[in-house]
Amino acid sequence: MRVRLSVAGLASALSLALLAGCAVAGTRPDYVGTTEPFASDAVYFVVTDRFVNGDTANDHREQGGAHRTFDIPVHCADGIDGNIGYLGGDFRGVLDNAGYIRDLGFGAVWITPIVDNPDEAFTGSREISCTSSLTDRGKTGYHGYWGINFHKLDEHLPSAGLDFAGFTRGLHAAGLKVVLDIVGNHGSPAWTMPERQPQFGQLFDKDGTLVADHQNLPPQQLDPQHNPLHAFYNNIGPVDADKGSIFDGNLAELSDFNQHNPAVMDYLAGAYLQWAGQGVDALRIDTIGWLPHPWWHAFVGRIRAEHPGMFMFGEAFDYDAARIAEHTWPANANVSVLDFPLRGALEAVFGREGKGFEALAEPLHLSGGPYANPYELMTFYDNHDMPRIDASDAGFIDAHNWLFTARGIPVLYYGSETGFMRGRAEHAGNRAYFGQQRVDAAPASPIFGPLQRIAKLREATPALQRGLQVNERLQGEQAVFYRVLQQGDVAQTVLVLLNKGDAAQDFEVRDYLQQGQWRDALDGGSVVVKDVLHAEVPAHGVKVFVLDAPVKQPQLQERLDAAMADQAARTARLAH
Repeated sequence: MRVRLSVAGLASALSLALLAGCAVAGTRPDYVGTTEPFASDAVYFVVTDRFVNGDTANDHREQGGAHRTFDIPVHCADGIDGNIGYLGGDFRGVLDNAGYIRDLGFGAVWITPIVDNPDEAFTGSREISCTSSLTDRGKTGYHGYWGINFHKLDEHLPSAGLDFAGFTRGLHAAGLKVVLDIVGNHGSPAWTMPERQPQFGQLFDKDGTLVADHQNLPPQQLDPQHNPLHAFYNNIGPVDADKGSIFDGNLAELSDFNQHNPAVMDYLAGAYLQWAGQGVDALRIDTIGWLPHPWWHAFVGRIRAEHPGMFMFGEAFDYDAARIAEHTWPANANVSVLDFPLRGALEAVFGREGKGFEALAEPLHLSGGPYANPYELMTFYDNHDMPRIDASDAGFIDAHNWLFTARGIPVLYYGSETGFMRGRAEHAGNRAYFGQQRVDAAPASPIFGPLQRIAKLREATPALQRGLQVNERLQGEQAVFYRVLQQGDVAQTVLVLLNKGDAAQDFEVRDYLQQGQWRDALDGGSVVVKDVLHAEVPAHGVKVFVLDAPVKQPQLQERLDAAMADQAARTARLAH
């Protein structure tokens, strides 16, 4: 069983550590960004259907009849097409490549939802084009987010002898944790169909009994008081974007769950407890911002009552740190979140815009920020819901050097190890099929090797996983910062030097630098430091020096003590 400190407990522990460090002669203080065990593992994110087709027997290529579900191209003018049908990726395809993912330096795999989705392509909504968004006509539930039975596996994923429990066992045997994507806000598309289609807008229980049906009615025409099949859904009509936030109404004709109905909570919590009991290590919560804080607080409590310490992170697609931070507070969901504000800065720094490292300073929120703990945030630069980052090979390398050394838990979208479909939006190839041939060829990409190198370094270096971050400089093409972990038997200070310029640069570091013998963690050897460290960092390169010794440098101690005090005060404040 994993033990995860409560917010109040962490506040107490941090306060005691500070007091102990100040009051007891010879006792070194704790310097730690997070005690969360999951912080050790970088995450590889796959849209399961689009990764690798490991078993063609579960493709269901004839499914859907007139509204077929397999291989439905979306044509783009430049000839690089998207696709809104199933393409065959499955549990077997992920499991067959577990060694590839593990050897790349990842400790966890995040898969898209596994629950049963409709057996036809949707005929409602607006027509999809290469550049459209929130349009679903002709689209299928290949992505998994259109659940119709949350207790049942989608038939495209398992194979003979390989159910979900077998899949998680296989990944665990390969040294990988399993992150399951879950949806609490909605089911499948529910209205605007020219003629009603089976399963759309419907919900079935574990016995296959129909428990909810939108009946192809717009939400404002539902009658939950008199029709039990409407009671699972909200009857708030769509909100015009010019008159209100889309968060106040329905999203893309999806059946919107009624958060005030206790049966909804029972249904969803029961279903996800079923899957969690089959080997899930963490949960990613889709559209967390669309349901109120008390609902998520109750849901998370029910999951953790049976799975203490279960790590969870939410998707609040919002670039306002103050808003998304609310989900991390103990009075609300008490989970981590995907770091969208930092994502925006990462795109600006490592994409075609090419801003300097200074753009990353503010969204780090290392002190005085709104998050319960910024070191537990999930850091990323793109995903399946936005255009992939438009970067050069060097831009990808620079981004990875940052992601795997700076604060937070890195998340990489499948294919980014080769720059796959860079710059492409959802219907223009963002979710294109990767396939076994591309997996096999990936090591030849100039992006792959540097990613593997820095990912494996993070995996082997506790301070890069859980240590406090102290910035020496974030300016222009140079970033210099420390990561410090001092707790129990671990005393480790890491100095990171990043160069995102096109030429090698000489770095000189004096501030916060402790005397001692620093080992060169990437290139081997060591350097004896007195007052200054000189190093040449290659173009689009990284140097990492490690000192395995307690912190004694006064200015660094001062910064670290302030960081611990800030974290303790923040945690205590949020606990009340």
